[in-house]
Amino acid sequence: MVPNASIIHRRGYPSPNPHIRLEEITYMSEGLRVKGMLATPKADGKYEGIVYLRGGMQHIGMVRPARIAQFASQGFVVFAPYYRGNRGGEGRDEFAGNDRQDAIFAVDVLKQQPNVQPDRIHLFAFSRGGIMALWTAILREDITSIVTWAGISDVIFTYNERKDMRRMMKRVIGGTPINMPDAYRERTALFRVNEINAPILIIHGMKDENVSFEQAILLEDALREHDRKYETWYFPEYTHYFPAAQNAQTVRDLCMWMKQQHTH
Repeated sequence: MVPNASIIHRRGYPSPNPHIRLEEITYMSEGLRVKGMLATPKADGKYEGIVYLRGGMQHIGMVRPARIAQFASQGFVVFAPYYRGNRGGEGRDEFAGNDRQDAIFAVDVLKQQPNVQPDRIHLFAFSRGGIMALWTAILREDITSIVTWAGISDVIFTYNERKDMRRMMKRVIGGTPINMPDAYRERTALFRVNEINAPILIIHGMKDENVSFEQAILLEDALREHDRKYETWYFPEYTHYFPAAQNAQTVRDLCMWMKQQHTH
């Protein structure tokens, strides 16, 4: 069996930014070929790495080349897994089930890049990516920092608040929180945040209707209870999506925050 995180194939991808090189990477995760996008600054140097954990499910919320390049242009090598079962990848997307492994092995994919500082790997998560990032940080010891923006922290809470997602969640997870409580509970990272050693930055728009602000509070409460290191940037006037100028400024600010973090 081909080892996890082995890179099987890489192909160039058109980049929206002349200073950033994009490639689509196929790598191994638990015997499955999974795909993701790698963004690398063209300028020589050693860069910190970001595993970019996308939101959404299947084609909704798919990794956007311009977004990955935007992060890379702040001086990072960025790898964004599509998760299994997406864009020709094998297996099926499980909404933070076994597909968590795709995020976990994405860290090793980044570490193999010759221009990456292997001891400086950050996680950036948006929306559904939030739960993927929390699990990656729980199950790995080598994460420098985590940023979760409009992130899901509790899958049961998501089921209850998003009526439009229930059919998908029932299909993917195998039932509801009532008839399959264990399947939901084992996806919810809040019970194990005491195992996270990296500092966490929580960013959330307080008018978010896709992932309610309560999810940020649930995570903050759990981190505080276990005396974990965290910071919050809450925006009273914004929803799930920030206006373009504020979005770009927040990306610059959070990239600066990442570079300032040191794991204990």
